[in-house]
Amino acid sequence: QTPQWRTVDPIGLVTVRDRGYLLATRSGEDRTYRLSRISAAEELPEAAERPSRVDLDRIWRDRSARFLSGSDHITVRVRVNPARREELLDTALAVRAEEPAADGWPRLELTFQDSRHAEWALWQLGTDAEALSPQSLRTSLRNRATAVADHYGEPS
Repeated sequence: QTPQWRTVDPIGLVTVRDRGYLLATRSGEDRTYRLSRISAAEELPEAAERPSRVDLDRIWRDRSARFLSGSDHITVRVRVNPARREELLDTALAVRAEEPAADGWPRLELTFQDSRHAEWALWQLGTDAEALSPQSLRTSLRNRATAVADHYGEPS
């Protein structure tokens, strides 16, 4: 998306899995911003509105639970080349689980915005990632690969 200015009332910063987030409110509504996506910030002269006592752990748990319960979100099991793991994690909304594997490629359970987001993220990694489930995502990626291969096949 095109960067846009937002005026927020900061509540605090949290770090989860080596990623920083700004917890804030905007027009009285809860907002969470990934720090790596903030390209500029400016302090305004007026004071921020925030509670005097803040429990960042509780706020983060509540917001994460609400976020992950979104109806369009999709959970994907994937194996990934360790050299591309961070690149994949940068595209996912959340990491639900991770386990090592005998082949050296960790197995991850990731949450994506929706099936299109998951397909896009895995497509970017080519053969350095493999969707293990759901089957609908595997089918979608196979169909996409077949269409590309057909497009670039021998000219008729």
